Amino acid sequence: MYEYTPSYPCDATELVKFRNRIGKDGVELIFSTSVALHKKDAEEKRVIIDTTVQEKNVTYPTDGKLAIKIIHHLHKIAKKEKIQLRRTYVKEIKEHRIKLRFFRHPKKIKKAKVSMRRLKTITGILIRDLKRKMNEEQLKNYQETFELFLKVSDQKQKDSNKIYSLHEQHIYAIAKGKDHKKYEYGTKASIVKTEKSGIIIGVVAHKTNEHDSKTLEATISHANKHRTKKIKEAICDRGYRGVKEVDGTAICIPGKPLKRDTKYQKEQKRKKFKRRAAIEPVIGHLKSDHRLSRNYLKGFIGDEINLLLAAAAFNFKKWMNHFFLLIFACKVAMLIKALQHIQPKDKQKYTNLYLLVWKLMKS
Repeated sequence: MYEYTPSYPCDATELVKFRNRIGKDGVELIFSTSVALHKKDAEEKRVIIDTTVQEKNVTYPTDGKLAIKIIHHLHKIAKKEKIQLRRTYVKEIKEHRIKLRFFRHPKKIKKAKVSMRRLKTITGILIRDLKRKMNEEQLKNYQETFELFLKVSDQKQKDSNKIYSLHEQHIYAIAKGKDHKKYEYGTKASIVKTEKSGIIIGVVAHKTNEHDSKTLEATISHANKHRTKKIKEAICDRGYRGVKEVDGTAICIPGKPLKRDTKYQKEQKRKKFKRRAAIEPVIGHLKSDHRLSRNYLKGFIGDEINLLLAAAAFNFKKWMNHFFLLIFACKVAMLIKALQHIQPKDKQKYTNLYLLVWKLMKS
């Protein structure tokens, strides 16, 4: 007998080991299966493409936070290698952390800047102290770590290729023009969905912060991998301007109607670009229902796996909805057949049931 048990079906580490075993290729196979289940619906000639940000599970990056984290890492290295530092600066760091709070306030900017400069100085002092007291083998082991710390310490506000997190160095800042969130920190993700059926047939995580038009080649080639026929037309927003065709796929971007267009052509264009907005709720569902809003998997491969799994989950859910709807339709048909055999004198009793069935059939 089955009994309710208030516990998870498996330990969280089992899922981690499963993901590591199958890798990106295994997750790609799961995604291609989710597309293949929909058969003809996934073979539409016209698709919609858009990009979103897959945010990484990192704290909001500031120079003060990064400097303090670097100092704590250096303390850990000294403890691990049993090196006695000349000074740890623990008490002083606590004071600087307090001064860095609300650093944008006009009355606190000056003190915050002084604290920031001092924290960078302390970082350099600790690195030089460790280097002096380490032997050649230890220096070789920590050479890359020290170079990373110095790079983070020296970076300026307007530098390119900045490091925003010590444990997720590949992430970058993306400005999407949102009022409530000026910058998002993670990786850009492209999503391809069919125009009418709304099935996700391609997803790509981008390692660099490219312009949307530069992402089309990788995105369309990934979508074509999961189909038998190539995509003929892709509907995009104005962020993709500058590209007319990619790998035999026409790129359509909304614009002003041409003078030579007939009334019918203008109406068709209007309907086509109005339909483009249908990808926005799909992205919303991926983020709210399928864990795309915040990625907890490590590294860039974690970004790729999380994106593929979210898209596969969306497709599987869509297929299951159709499957259960079919079962429900069969049960309704059986109920109607049973109602046909009721005697006329008893039909008055079942008036409400008839109305219910009629409503279900209409819906």
